[in-house]
Amino acid sequence: MKNRCSRLALVLLLNATIFAADANADAAAAPAAGGTHSRLSFVTTQDGSPLLISSKLFNTKQARKFLHTGKNPYLGNQAAIDQGKKIFELWSCTACHGGNAQGQIGPSLHGPNFHYPKDATDKGMFETIWHGTNGGMGAKGIGLMDPTDASNGLTPDDVLKVISWVRSLGANP
Repeated sequence: MKNRCSRLALVLLLNATIFAADANADAAAAPAAGGTHSRLSFVTTQDGSPLLISSKLFNTKQARKFLHTGKNPYLGNQAAIDQGKKIFELWSCTACHGGNAQGQIGPSLHGPNFHYPKDATDKGMFETIWHGTNGGMGAKGIGLMDPTDASNGLTPDDVLKVISWVRSLGANP
């Protein structure tokens, strides 16, 4: 157990270090681009503390758009919705949330009355999926899901596709 905790601490430290470097690079690039450079600030669902996610993980055009706007560009995109459903099934989200996200052991993801009210927004649902909850759902984000393998977990792009599928079921904010 002690070794596992040490590995988790190392993964979290590496994520924080990468995030700090990204933040410095973003700040340095802003004046050169002739304006301000903003990105979302994420918080944990558990207690609202800062959630540091490296901007390098937002490595698709759609994920970068979300990082800067909080808007999920995959909403309404049928190919992304189909992929989101596959990811939801592949990562066993169905075990707790049911085959159509209607809720089983875990809560329904349909809304409008979300177990975590912040999940009514794409940013809030992203934070909940990425970092997990106090209610039993573990973190699904890459680098957090498996403390023994920093490459295991969902990418920001994967999470956005899952959200697009969930929203297609009638949970659009």
